[in-house]
Formats: sequence, structure tokens, C-alpha cells
Amino acid sequence: MVENQIHTPVMLERSIELLSPALSHPGAVLVDATLGMAGHAEAFLQRFPELVLVGLDRDTDALAIAGERLAPFGDRVHLVHTVYDRFEESLEELGMVEVSGILFDLGVSSLQLDRVERGFSYSKDAPLDMRMDATSPLTAERILADYSETELRRIFWEFGEERLAQRYAKKIVETRETRPLVRSAELVELITAATPVAIQRKGHPAKRVFQALRIEVNQELSVLERAIPAALRSLAVDGRIVVLSYQSLEDRIVKRALAAASSSTAPAGLPIELPEHRAEFTLLVRGAELATDDEKAANPRSTPVRLRAASRIRRAA
Repeated sequence: MVENQIHTPVMLERSIELLSPALSHPGAVLVDATLGMAGHAEAFLQRFPELVLVGLDRDTDALAIAGERLAPFGDRVHLVHTVYDRFEESLEELGMVEVSGILFDLGVSSLQLDRVERGFSYSKDAPLDMRMDATSPLTAERILADYSETELRRIFWEFGEERLAQRYAKKIVETRETRPLVRSAELVELITAATPVAIQRKGHPAKRVFQALRIEVNQELSVLERAIPAALRSLAVDGRIVVLSYQSLEDRIVKRALAAASSSTAPAGLPIELPEHRAEFTLLVRGAELATDDEKAANPRSTPVRLRAASRIRRAA
């Protein structure tokens, strides 16, 4: 399978090292909430012979590839077509309440980037699609055709952190009055023409706009804000979670959720912390870990990754 040959899981060994204490006992369940082409999942199943894996993904193409790849593991594997904010519902449907380990490998997958027709890349011409789930109705083309100038400016600024958001939104609205934007090359051409040459020299001018459109199409940030707390609620005592983020907006959400879970809820000024106020989680790494220089050289897609991890130390009564 070509996809398997080119897909290199990011920070695989570090993820295994962090999750291993929670997965070494019989009956352990790992949820790979962003299954993709199952690079991480396959390695975990090989490393832990009694592990049961639940793989979630919204991308039907990825699930088909993962299903073929993980077929040798038989009934140790449960694959679910879903968006990962349905974390608890997915477990409930499988008759599970708590799990031992959780892995999130966020952002756009290798499969989505490498299949040009999906429209995720600004470097290759394709239809303006950008859906992680091909069964969902919203596409980048629809956003560019239907959103107001104010709405476009908002998503470029909030989701792309794009300083020229207002300029790009105005140009898109002007252009669509005479012709629709249906292909990525058309959008790249429009953005490039609207970008001062001095700014173009600092990097591809379309990068942040494409990121913003992808996040809006797939509602990635709002889904993540719901998914991390849901995942934490599902983690058993001594269970562990590892999250790999690839841009600051994702990492900020993860950082905030893990910080809240690992903090005391005692009111300020109490002389003694009551047991019910003790934190339910402890952080396993200081801040966010980066990929090593060797891994970045071997796998360029690991360059922006930020890893955070935590373990449940108690469950509230």
C-alpha cells in the first residue's frame, strides 16, 4: 500500500514511552482519536500484544486504509467513523466506560495532504474542498462563495492569524462578483496578487488563509474544545493522554484544558486543601515537548509539533 510506505508517524517512540505505563496490563484500551492511516495504532498494537484499540476518524478514506492495515489484529481493533468530539458516545456504543490511554495526533493528515484532489495544499492546484469528512456539506468553495466580507475577515484573522485578513476578504468578495473561486490555484493567484512583495518574501502568502479555511470547513477548534474534556472524563485512574498539536491555536486549547485538569479547585486563601479540591490529573511533561533534531530531519512533518501529556491521579467522588 503506497500510503503506508510514505506515512511516518510523528513522535512515535516518545508517545509509546509516555503511554506505556498505562497500557501494559491485560485489558488495556487505547483510543486513537485521530486514527488517520493507523501508523501510530499499528505500532501500539505490535508493541502491546494484549492491547485493545479504538480508532476514531471522520475521514472515510483513512478508515478504509486503516482497516486494511490493522486487519491482522482481528477483534483487538474497533474502528469508528466519527468526529472526535463524539468521544464518549463512541465508547458508549462499544460498551466501554473508561479507557487506559488516549492519543490525539491533530491537524491535517498525511493522506489528506498527499491526495491532491482533497484541496488541502496551496502548492498544488485542486478543487477548493478541504473536507476531512467527504460526507459533510461545507467546503472551502462554499465558504468563499457564501460568507460575507466580515465573516471571511474574521476566520482569516482568528484561525489563520493573518494580518492582511481585511485585504484578502475584500479582494475575494470583489472577485466573486464576476467569477466563482473553485480551484486552489485561483485562490493562490488572488492572494499573491493582493500581497505586497516584501511580505511575500517572508513565506508563502496563501499559507495562513488555507489554514483558516481548513479549520472553518472542519470546525477543528470548536470540535477540539469539546473533545479534550470529553477524553479526560473517559480516562481511568492511572490512565494517560498524549496530544500532538501542529499550530498554536490547537496547542493553546490543549494547554488550557490540561492546565485546568491538573490544578486544584480550592478557593484562594484556604489554609488547607481539602481532598475534594485536589487536582485529578498531573502533567507528564514540562510545557510542550518538541521533536528532536534527528526526527525533524527524518520526518519534516514533525517540525511544528508540540507534545503535551497528562495522567489521571484520582477521580472525583
